[in-house]
Amino acid sequence: MNEVTEALLARVHAARAGLAAAVAADDAYAVAVAQDELDDAVRLARRHGLDVEATEADEG
Repeated sequence: MNEVTEALLARVHAARAGLAAAVAADDAYAVAVAQDELDDAVRLARRHGLDVEATEADEG
């Protein structure tokens, strides 16, 4: 796995964690911001050919 791939996967993972924390905190604004970050991270990962759904299932 190269550095770009690792960085993209780390960003997706962090974005998912951020979204979960925002949902747990019941903070609507933080949820919206975290969702935007997750959407952007997933879009970039897919653009680089990464299957982030499979990665998510492997992490869970």
